[in-house]
Amino acid sequence: MKYVQIDTQSDASSPTTPSTSKQKNLGKILVEELLAIGISDAHLDEHGYVYATIASTTEKTVPVICFCSHMDTSPDSSGENVKPIVHRNYQGEDLVLPDDNNIVLRLSEHKDLKNQIGNDIITASGLTLLGADDKAGVAEIMEAATYLMQNPQIKHGTIKILFTPDEEIGRGVDKADLKKLGAEFAYTMDGETLGSIEDETFSADGAKLVINGVSAHPGFAKGKMESAIKILADVISSLPKDRLSAESTSQKEGFIHPVGISGTAEQAEASFILRDFDNDLLKAHGETLDSIVKEVMISYPKSTYTLTIKEQYRNMKEVLDKYPQIMANGIEALKRAGLTPVTRSIRGGTDGSRLSFMGLPCPNIFTGGHAFHGKQEWVAIQDMVKAVETIVHLAQVWEERA
Repeated sequence: MKYVQIDTQSDASSPTTPSTSKQKNLGKILVEELLAIGISDAHLDEHGYVYATIASTTEKTVPVICFCSHMDTSPDSSGENVKPIVHRNYQGEDLVLPDDNNIVLRLSEHKDLKNQIGNDIITASGLTLLGADDKAGVAEIMEAATYLMQNPQIKHGTIKILFTPDEEIGRGVDKADLKKLGAEFAYTMDGETLGSIEDETFSADGAKLVINGVSAHPGFAKGKMESAIKILADVISSLPKDRLSAESTSQKEGFIHPVGISGTAEQAEASFILRDFDNDLLKAHGETLDSIVKEVMISYPKSTYTLTIKEQYRNMKEVLDKYPQIMANGIEALKRAGLTPVTRSIRGGTDGSRLSFMGLPCPNIFTGGHAFHGKQEWVAIQDMVKAVETIVHLAQVWEERA
């Protein structure tokens, strides 16, 4: 409740790290709280990352594990003046958010609400997102850290904590100092449904298309003008609609998705995200986009284009399959928390995607949050408690199996 009221929205247009200085406001509070529970090395660096160490309580040599969550919230919906509300003892009723009665959480639209009867649901008030993505994860790590510090009789190895900025804009680990962190394996607490653990993400590329048209005075443009805006519109409208689109795909299906357009008659540009679980298919999506552009450009012989495709992140399963103990220990911890583990694939990415390829293998564990990035975002307190229990059990499992 405290963390979500601190505005930490990231900004993709900003060149700085963190992209917004206000993210450090939460980082400073987290450091103060970590120091207060006795974690003496907790600190916030100049880039907005929080590092901390829970010392080992065992004589065994145990791999150093890290728990990681991101502090920023999505730019997709306002994170300013968040007013969290606890709906006690949920009984399946519609949850009408008080500051905008048009924002309603209905059992028919949020399927996991059927598993929350009797639980306590946290939402925002209807004007903002809640920020459970990923302040639920932050809160769970902080709660588990507090519990472990208060109960030194629990046997565990050295545990590292990492809170990152700018995950929502794809820059969450750009400035992470993994040498300083000193962990061998990690878990992001950034998932969704109770009991889920995720070892697979999309592979992701970003594409930028620039159309160079031919501008002319509109009053005398006949036979001369080739509007870059209209060319770009033709490209967008030529994208597949019943396949390869975000709106028409699910499960393991990839897509080509336009995320931004701008321009004039002389020059216009669009940005796209390309996604698939299979790297070869991902490459094929880029080739499909290029072929669509080429086909459109035939009708505009005086105009030119450039299409630039850059790697963003890759499917972390490629790395995690080399270290089966990470998932095995995670699944055991979920079972000890009384849960039925569900291994899932993420139709998206996490900090763990890039951390895995940077040498820190890192699957993703549930936080209990739902409907991320929008005003209907919610989380159940009881699910968050189970996430805390999972973290504590994970620490113990790694020690026992060392």
